[in-house]
Amino acid sequence: MKYLPLMFNVSGLRLLIVGGGNIATRRAKVIRQAGAVIDVVARDASPEIREIARRSGGELALRSWRAGDIREDHALVVAATNDDALNKQVRERCRALNIPVNVVTDSKSSDIAFPSVIDRAPLTIAVSSGSASPLLARLLAERIDALIPDGYGRLAALVGKYRHTVRATFESPDERKRFWGTILRGAVAEHVFSGNHDDAEALLESRLAEPGEHAGTGEVYLIGAGPGDPDLLTFRAYRLLQQSHVVLYDRLVSRPILDMIGPETEMIHVGKRRSHHPVPQAGINDMLVEYALQGKRVARLKGGDPFIFGRGGEEIEQLAARRIPFQVVPGITAASGCACYSGIPLTHRDHAQSVRFVTGQLRDGTVNLPWNQLVADNQTVVIYMGLNGLPIISEQLLAHGMRPDMPASLIERGTTPDQKIHCGTVASLPALVGKASVKPPTLLIIGSVVELHRTLRWFRQDARG
Repeated sequence: MKYLPLMFNVSGLRLLIVGGGNIATRRAKVIRQAGAVIDVVARDASPEIREIARRSGGELALRSWRAGDIREDHALVVAATNDDALNKQVRERCRALNIPVNVVTDSKSSDIAFPSVIDRAPLTIAVSSGSASPLLARLLAERIDALIPDGYGRLAALVGKYRHTVRATFESPDERKRFWGTILRGAVAEHVFSGNHDDAEALLESRLAEPGEHAGTGEVYLIGAGPGDPDLLTFRAYRLLQQSHVVLYDRLVSRPILDMIGPETEMIHVGKRRSHHPVPQAGINDMLVEYALQGKRVARLKGGDPFIFGRGGEEIEQLAARRIPFQVVPGITAASGCACYSGIPLTHRDHAQSVRFVTGQLRDGTVNLPWNQLVADNQTVVIYMGLNGLPIISEQLLAHGMRPDMPASLIERGTTPDQKIHCGTVASLPALVGKASVKPPTLLIIGSVVELHRTLRWFRQDARG
């Protein structure tokens, strides 16, 4: 390790930048954000760096650099010119005065390296390649930045506010560690992430006042896993899955998403398929309550979106009645995900101005839909769980007036590498699907928008009608 990672508090300190071009300006922006006073020496300086120096209370000298410009009260010097000989003189003057220097054109001559920064004040994350590849450091920082919600800064501020109170409440370091672990992974943190800062602070104070009272209650996360592609999982869903003790998952949750869950997490399959419910819905509801009352963080992982034909409302009703903390994380519903990955826009100015979502399977296993409402111009109909009822659906739509040549598509295992698109018409699709070995999950889309599939498809498809 060539560089020792440190966080340097430069607030109110005086720093010098030699140079006034683009790189010098970028350095000045970062330094100014940290609250430093910035002196600038350059024969030509950009308007932006001039303004930064002025606002910081620093001095601006529009001339060639002189050795006397580096003073003992400078805490740091940045040599940001295109003149290697001048940068070398700046470096040697800094070394003589024991002042750290950053030479932007020569990492080997630098005492420090400027990292790429993820700012979640007061939380700061820095990524550095030691000037070997600033672009690589920036790319990595961008990926980390996308994974860290803005709420982590607010959470860090809340923790800092109560740090001394917690130290006074818990004498043992182990007790403090357990307390903060509960706060940072539990309901307090989730309130912060959701923007409920007052609720988070009130809950933290209540747990400080009576540390043992809340120890037995966990929390339930009702999470939508999306239609299958793990890249469509939300950041919030991923974060909650990583901190869960138990995950109850459905049959429609894809294997790549399940593989993202840590090996120490207890995994319980509660999936259903047609006419086969190993764990009845009431049993699932009871399991969520039981695990939460044991003080565990429980994830209920469902394919698609939990509030669109996912029975999510039924599951959290019991939690609400028992006053068990819960939160709902939306997922990309199958209609949106499968349509996009098939090149079928659900709405289009020339084809459809409305969309109807219906389920092809009701409680008693029959297909009994509002057929007259489904037969309408300029409308897209999306039918979930319609594979087994497809012949009846086709027959009833035709009987209620839908034209036989209305485009229709059955999407098999949408958004996954096994996705297949079976295209036809309302009249022909049942026979086409009957000849294929179709495996659920599937989604049925009916409407003239299906015609756009042939020109707008972009994701790989292994079968097309």
